[in-house]
Amino acid sequence: MKRSLAASLAKIGLLGLCPRCGERTLFRRVATFRKTCPNCALDFTEFDVGDAAAPFLIFLVGTVVVVGAIWLELAREPAWWVHVLIWVPLTVILTLALLRFAKAVLAAQEYRNDARLGTHE
Repeated sequence: MKRSLAASLAKIGLLGLCPRCGERTLFRRVATFRKTCPNCALDFTEFDVGDAAAPFLIFLVGTVVVVGAIWLELAREPAWWVHVLIWVPLTVILTLALLRFAKAVLAAQEYRNDARLGTHE
């Protein structure tokens, strides 16, 4: 059971699938949810994934980029513009791809666990 859950979460994250019907309808733009699923009418505005994943992704991508840039500098000593051509696009691409993945997985977990915002009574 746990293995199939992880596999399906990975698939949801990679493809941006709706957690209810499994169609590729979760995202309207790169990392922006649609309001509803056009296939099953699931309300995506109820998901509150927030920006919780962003700091962890920044640390992960930052580590990859900094270690890669230091290694390249020590191994080859390229001109400064080579670093700009390599690391700026890589940083943007990795951040957006991982942010999209993380938001989709968090939304799927919220749906599966029927998680809702806390309320004060």
